Amino acid sequence: MMEKNQSRLRRAKATRARIRKLNVARLTVHRSGQHIYAQVIAASGDKVLASANTLQDGVIAGVKGTKNKTAAAAVGKAIAERAKAAGVEKVAFDRSGFLYHGRIQALADAAREGGLQF
Repeated sequence: MMEKNQSRLRRAKATRARIRKLNVARLTVHRSGQHIYAQVIAASGDKVLASANTLQDGVIAGVKGTKNKTAAAAVGKAIAERAKAAGVEKVAFDRSGFLYHGRIQALADAAREGGLQF
């Protein structure tokens, strides 16, 4: 049986290959047990244009806990604001092989509400 993380990375590989062909900025998400991280990476893949995570005080101000949907939504809102400030409107959503539900979905929905298109 393949290890859980190996399976996730295998899923992520296919997504990233598809995103590379689109040639747009990539909103990539990483979820750990305790925190959630988001980055907007340039289409060329060589530069991080914006980032937000649950370790930053400004992001989770007024949110109870870091490992819940509300914290993920706060990160989504922050990444949308920071991406727009960096001049990025359209992104491709890279869920890094994580299933699209729970915290990942909450982050994506909040980023869409914040004005990012994907």
